Amino acid sequence: MVRAVGPKPETRRGVRVTRQNIVITGASSGLGRGLAYEFAARGRNLALFARRTHRLQEIHDDLSRRFPASTVLVRALDVTDAEAVEQQFLSAANDLGALDRIIVNAGLGFGSRIGDGNFAANAAVLQTNVLGVLAQSESAMRIMREQGHGHLVLMSSAAAFRGAPGAMAAYAASKSAVTSLGEAMRIDVLDQPITVTTLHPGYIRTEMNEGVDKLPFIIDEKSGVRLLAAAIERERAKAFVPNLPWRPLTSILRRLPDRAVARLS
Repeated sequence: MVRAVGPKPETRRGVRVTRQNIVITGASSGLGRGLAYEFAARGRNLALFARRTHRLQEIHDDLSRRFPASTVLVRALDVTDAEAVEQQFLSAANDLGALDRIIVNAGLGFGSRIGDGNFAANAAVLQTNVLGVLAQSESAMRIMREQGHGHLVLMSSAAAFRGAPGAMAAYAASKSAVTSLGEAMRIDVLDQPITVTTLHPGYIRTEMNEGVDKLPFIIDEKSGVRLLAAAIERERAKAFVPNLPWRPLTSILRRLPDRAVARLS
């Protein structure tokens, strides 16, 4: 049972909401870690989840030292374990009093070209990025419906809007599924004080892609995190990060012939 403490956050359209208690998955590195620091600096309470507990503990200790006004919880979690996701989200909700925002960020990057005999790599991408997101979304929406408010944030990608060849195939497919799930959940809660935001970042330099060259329009991690946090706080249905060039570029990519996409890859 989720125990809501204190007044329910204001969620009327057009009114800025302060989401005090925030869950971030995949928080041990990259964008998840960056968002943890960004929101701790804003005085929010955090529940941080990842598989690498030693990194989480280091982040916990550093955040607690630098931002003592923020409560920081850290827990090990494999998001492909739906039962563990349910238990850990409920535990965080009870410890913090409520979960005002859940950022579903945990995910895997590149897989392998389909047909190269590396089924396991592509299956892992889909398992984490689709079924893992589904497990987190199931638990998040149950908690938010019970407590009567909340903001669910899904980390999709600009790659969601066009099938990608080569090592990006499974990744792009997984992010397309995430975008579709976000749309479905948003429609489900249109008349409830629950907001669903789907983020579509372009290329942001993180550990996940640090060895990959020739990524177009790439921005540094610090800038990417700042823009992502701003988009999250606005709580719109979807956001491209950065908005330019990715919003118009994804529209163009959807209309390009297959051979043109092949030349770009």
